Amino acid sequence: MPFLIEANAALGLLAAALWGGGDFSGSIAVKRAGGTVRAALMVVLIGHLLSLSVVAALAVMHGDAFPHGAQLAWGLGGGMISGVSLVAFYIALASGHMGSAAAISGLLCAAVPTIVSAFTDGLPGWRRLLGFLLAGAAIWLIASASEHGATASRRAMVLSTLGGIGFGIYFVSLKIAGEAGVLWTMGAARIGSATTCAVLLLILLLRRDGSDVAAREGTNNRMRTFAWIAAGAALDTSGNLSFLAATRMGRLDVAAVLASIYPAGTILLAAAVLKERTTPQQRWGMALALPAVVLIAL
Repeated sequence: MPFLIEANAALGLLAAALWGGGDFSGSIAVKRAGGTVRAALMVVLIGHLLSLSVVAALAVMHGDAFPHGAQLAWGLGGGMISGVSLVAFYIALASGHMGSAAAISGLLCAAVPTIVSAFTDGLPGWRRLLGFLLAGAAIWLIASASEHGATASRRAMVLSTLGGIGFGIYFVSLKIAGEAGVLWTMGAARIGSATTCAVLLLILLLRRDGSDVAAREGTNNRMRTFAWIAAGAALDTSGNLSFLAATRMGRLDVAAVLASIYPAGTILLAAAVLKERTTPQQRWGMALALPAVVLIAL
């Protein structure tokens, strides 16, 4: 019996679900740590070091060869971009404009790989093009409803735009680097992101501006924050591995557009855990995502 959905589409949807949970956990960790640039860098650094340790151990156990040459360069470079992008995105989320930030980021991180895929894989058929348009509208409806009617600040808009473009470039780099294998490609990306965040964090620490809220937290609060970081790292890493596998099994644009529906997972978790109410606009967006998935995936 043939599968009803293509493998790369299924993995792209799985990446969306995992990333939605990872962003939810990461944004809570950043808020608990103070919501500052330093806090975001610390959260990403710790999370990506945890991710690197697990991925590297799995790669060694599996006997995978470490990438070299162009694949290694793409993995490291993509990781550096993803680290900075994730910090910018977490700060935008923690600023109180989670919906608008996620909408802008989601659309841009889908658009960049789609444009690249049009040149490398050729234009998709009309059915998938229609699905891409519906998915873009769904992403916007799901995520653009601002909390309490607030308008996103210019700072949040700029950060989410930079984050979305960076994520899109990261998606493309994973596709290219992934030809060398899944686990060490993820490991190389984590080496790049962790190193970048460590350097930036060191620069901020040398400034000694005294804005590190996390340093003044009690032990219990720090443990809870670490638990959110660990949960976010596990979900984000699993999402990245799913996306990498999806790009190896089919078109980049299919995997990227479906994975970019991740704001739905973040909002559903916020509703379930934080008791935040979904708006009619968000519910319409989630409904619109269903035919989009059908058109893209089947």
